[in-house]
Amino acid sequence: MLPMLPRLFFPPPFFIKAMSVICVVSLGNVGLSEIRGKHMQYSKFLNIGEKKPIEKKIQVSSRTGMLIAYTPAFLAGAASFGLFPNEDLRFLLVKSTLTFHFFKRILEVLFVHRYSGGMEVESLIPITLSYFTSSVFIIYAQHLAQGLPEPEIDLKYPGIALFVVGISGNFYHHRLLSKLRSKNDKEYKVPKGGLFDLVICPHYLFEILGFLGISLIAQTLYAFSFFVGTTLYLMGRSYVTRRWYLSQFKDFPKDVKALIPSAF
Repeated sequence: MLPMLPRLFFPPPFFIKAMSVICVVSLGNVGLSEIRGKHMQYSKFLNIGEKKPIEKKIQVSSRTGMLIAYTPAFLAGAASFGLFPNEDLRFLLVKSTLTFHFFKRILEVLFVHRYSGGMEVESLIPITLSYFTSSVFIIYAQHLAQGLPEPEIDLKYPGIALFVVGISGNFYHHRLLSKLRSKNDKEYKVPKGGLFDLVICPHYLFEILGFLGISLIAQTLYAFSFFVGTTLYLMGRSYVTRRWYLSQFKDFPKDVKALIPSAF
């Protein structure tokens, strides 16, 4: 595997190598913490798995929290068009897909998702920083790759295809989730339709495919590391989501997996 890496990625400087390791380790640790019961405190997991504090922690509504989480990353992507206006096609694709991803998430928060819970500011801060810093480093790593010889194996076109599949599937399943509730309904229901009959978090699966697509377009070590770290986190989050549904709904089908049909 290691001899294959120089053929797939632009050679990263030491700083990008170090940040890539930090990215995988930090996101992987958060995913493992989810499985161990220490949850990021938002949505259905608000106040679950945490010892109740003497004083109530600062919270915002889930809608406000997710807007705050996605907006800096979107602005970083949008700003990159002005900061790096004359780069090559690969860089343009990286900027465009990354910016579009977070713009879509903002629009979904505003017009698609239906929220009932809150979000602790203590969880909001690391989520926001993770999205923002990862967007910045994906863009910066691509900037550092300008002028270097192209990787021997060009993956940007398969990456575009995967990104389109990922972002389309993610949106489709978010729409299915939003239709589960009426405007004033705050109760959780077992989702149906699409891949929900096979896995409880198909929206996570397609989000992973979208970030895999971005990493293949970029072909930098950091972009790939962010994809790996995001995958580890969403694996943990989907695992505890399935466990939560099993605990809440007696008729929840046991053959529905967490993230990957028939596997995980």
